[in-house]
Amino acid sequence: MTNPATVTSPLSYKDAGVDIDAGDALVERIKPLARRTLREGVLAGIGGFGALFEVPKRYREPVLVSGTDGVGTKLKLAFEWQMHDTVGIDLVAMSVNDVLVQGAEPLFFLDYFACGKLDVDTAAAVVGGIARGCELSGCALIGGETAEMPGMYPPGEYDLAGFAVGVVEKSRILTGRDVQAGDIVLGLASSGVHSNGFSLVRKCLDRAAGNLPATLDGLPLRQALMVPTRLYVKPVLAALASHPVKALAHITGGGLLENIPRVLPEGLAAHLDKGSWPQSGLFAWLQATAGIDDQEMNRTFNNGIGMVVVVDAAQADACAATLREQGETVHRIGRIAARGAGAAVEIR
Repeated sequence: MTNPATVTSPLSYKDAGVDIDAGDALVERIKPLARRTLREGVLAGIGGFGALFEVPKRYREPVLVSGTDGVGTKLKLAFEWQMHDTVGIDLVAMSVNDVLVQGAEPLFFLDYFACGKLDVDTAAAVVGGIARGCELSGCALIGGETAEMPGMYPPGEYDLAGFAVGVVEKSRILTGRDVQAGDIVLGLASSGVHSNGFSLVRKCLDRAAGNLPATLDGLPLRQALMVPTRLYVKPVLAALASHPVKALAHITGGGLLENIPRVLPEGLAAHLDKGSWPQSGLFAWLQATAGIDDQEMNRTFNNGIGMVVVVDAAQADACAATLREQGETVHRIGRIAARGAGAAVEIR
């Protein structure tokens, strides 16, 4: 047995695969990115053991709303194609869009970046996207964690998780309880696949290998697939401030068919009009390549609608106008009706 006392070559943490200096360098690169996201309420952010945030005093009965998510297997394409600068936007969007559904204003965001070996340039590109997503949604990037764990991830790969906290006035929480038959369903256009369904997207790429389209919807194929998840926060908050919106649904995993029912009272259904919004070339290609029917498309992907807004029929046109003024593409895609023997969402 070797006597530990005779070992003359000391082992450092770096020898074990963890480079503290690289981690410190990343923090220094992140700090100016985080500073650009500062907003009212931030008391202490990046650098401490915990971040401090004061709820804005304009809220009389503030209720905190939290959300967490990741980017999923879209990251596999980011690794393969070396496209790291927008997945951070996806990370932010997946959480803040969820928080928004309760009517909440996102306040702050934290991220978790895990890898086997830290590449500072790659991590800085990812966090740059996170900071950009926070800027676009008006929330502060006030903390996070970078975990370098040798042996946990293959070389060149990483994982992401995001955590958002928002606030809503207690009397203005959106629950969907006021939704009733006759209400109108507005659909806000998605920017593309967003961050759901990429396991099927990757299968489609494998199936069509050697015969891939050069462009889709006027963008190079890779760029078309990697367009980040749309951030609906500022336009929808503007609509909420001006119109009595009854419910919102973020169209993520499960598509239109499984997300809209989450905000409908029992006994009601959403009847959507097929063809009331266009199918992009990207989704048409995915459907044709996968060989799946409309039902499966609307259950796997957002299929062109990233956020649903339910509003009284008398308010629908005005609400749609506000959203368009804020830069959204809005479609009137259906109405709420009494649910009979059919599904909670019917597209016909």
